[in-house]
Amino acid sequence: MKRHIIHDSKPITLIGGAGFDLAALKQVLTVGTNVVAADGGARAALENGLMPAAVIGDFDSLDAATLNAIPAERLYKITEQKSTDFEKCLSRIEAPLILGVGFCAGRLDHQLAAFNALLRHPNKRCVLIGAEDLVFLAPPGLTLDLPVASRLSLFPMGPVTGRSEGLRWPISGIRFSPAGESGTSNEVCGPVRLEFDAARMLVLLPRAEFTGLVSALLQTAGKWPVP
Repeated sequence: MKRHIIHDSKPITLIGGAGFDLAALKQVLTVGTNVVAADGGARAALENGLMPAAVIGDFDSLDAATLNAIPAERLYKITEQKSTDFEKCLSRIEAPLILGVGFCAGRLDHQLAAFNALLRHPNKRCVLIGAEDLVFLAPPGLTLDLPVASRLSLFPMGPVTGRSEGLRWPISGIRFSPAGESGTSNEVCGPVRLEFDAARMLVLLPRAEFTGLVSALLQTAGKWPVP
């Protein structure tokens, strides 16, 4: 098991090297004041006046100026190439919630790799914040207080079944799979309760629901799947 580099009793902000808007960063920093950068995300952190507590990655996207601007004891170079920089960070951060910006823009293959990393580390609470969406791996059970008519999309990353309350189109009895049925563009019609039999379902919500989602995920302490 990889040792943890960062331990925090509060949520962590994780900055990646893909694009993100400043409003997203400001929103995330209201919750996760401790900042970690994934490789090239260190440059974005410095450009926004943030000194990361740690920079984790293989450093193939870091320029000399960025490296020289960060204290050496905060640089954690991980040379193995079997995992992405995002996954290297996930496996080395111990916190109640990880909030990632800079992972849902730019190259589509990088975004898909980030979603795959969420699946490979189901014991980590992590939300990725994009231009319009919040993306996270669903825990076994989750209650959400969302406005009626809000969009709630489900996308399976493997075979999975579940149950729901408060959705216009209930999911009970559906056998979801990447090559079969998905649950995109569902709609909230009341208090939402989701349950899944495996940690394989991605949930996508509008970014406007950030505060409520963070609160709901922090309440799942002790109930998160551990592989």
